[in-house]
Amino acid sequence: MDIEYNNAERAFRDEVRAFIAANLPREIADKGRRFERLTRDEMVSWHRTLAAKGWLAMHWPVEYGGPGWSPIQKHIFEEETAEAGAPRLLPFGINMVAPVIMKFGTQAQKDYYLPRILSMEDWWAQGYSEPGAGSDLASLKMRAVRQRDADGEHYLVNGQKTWTTLGQFANMIFVLVRTDPDVKKQEGISFLLVDMNTPGVTVRPLITLDGEHEVNEVFLDDVKVPLDNLVGEENKGWTCAKYLLTFERTGIAGVGISKAALADLKDIARTQRMQGKPLIEQPSFADRIADLEIELMAVEMTNLRTVAAAEAGGMPGAESSFLKIMGTEVRQAISNLYREAAGPYALPFIPEEDEIVGPEFARPASPTYFNLRKLSIFGGSNEIQKNIISKAILGL
Repeated sequence: MDIEYNNAERAFRDEVRAFIAANLPREIADKGRRFERLTRDEMVSWHRTLAAKGWLAMHWPVEYGGPGWSPIQKHIFEEETAEAGAPRLLPFGINMVAPVIMKFGTQAQKDYYLPRILSMEDWWAQGYSEPGAGSDLASLKMRAVRQRDADGEHYLVNGQKTWTTLGQFANMIFVLVRTDPDVKKQEGISFLLVDMNTPGVTVRPLITLDGEHEVNEVFLDDVKVPLDNLVGEENKGWTCAKYLLTFERTGIAGVGISKAALADLKDIARTQRMQGKPLIEQPSFADRIADLEIELMAVEMTNLRTVAAAEAGGMPGAESSFLKIMGTEVRQAISNLYREAAGPYALPFIPEEDEIVGPEFARPASPTYFNLRKLSIFGGSNEIQKNIISKAILGL
């Protein structure tokens, strides 16, 4: 594998940089660099800007509206947008449910849902985790039963999903449901598409430790779901779930985000002082930055090997678990050093106070640190990823 970009790849990188400079609003980029929460309209606006360019669905085949990029071009795009402070693309539609619909969906589902994902007419949420089914996802209890009434045949769905990211903005949710309770738990699951405006759907906020409303509980009480909204075969949804999780885990690594954050952290360490010297000259702080940079380089090389294999026709397997573990641990470690660099200014701010005390970067330091604790849990906890690696690679 050649880890240096060739002339065509460098030209593509320049094209991406020029597009970002011309189209990314300054206020959105500034929010991204400060790790501030974006509004729904700001996220949708950037998605539609990319869609108009044909760059939104970079992982999609050309026949469905993808740009036809190589895996290396996708890597360049992710790295450059992260460095510029662009919003990270919402994964639930374009990178999660869309690949499942493409592989397992009917032609009618592809024709209807894929264009709406590109146009952002549909904002999707993920309905996987339940209060008793997180890392052990196959233990889910949300039940879907076939029924027939005056409206025709449909599924009647009852149950609860939790940790539903940005579900307060969504109008569609894909859910794993139990359609056969009398078989091995992985074999009785189906994959359904649910309109969140259907009677019986309730979204309740969960306020996290950083004080943000990012995740939710979603309750489905006697919700009627048309049979046409089943993706793949009934009771074969576990196959869809595993396929989706492979894409999710690879994306969580966030190499571009980590590179941009580490570069910013190094700039901060050159200006922040401790005992009369810049932090970057403090041996203990400098050593940890160096260790992180080496670790991040290893993650990037692993990511490049994975995308190079994909370019040759391969499909990520246990490599996605490696990336999930390494990438999330690096991102968490960077957020911890931000907090340490802020020192006492990283203490929680009082929302009612108008005056911001301390350097600007310090304000989001603690909220970001707490928020990123979730990275090693969602998408399959890092402990679960280690089990996958031990079985798939070490044969244990």
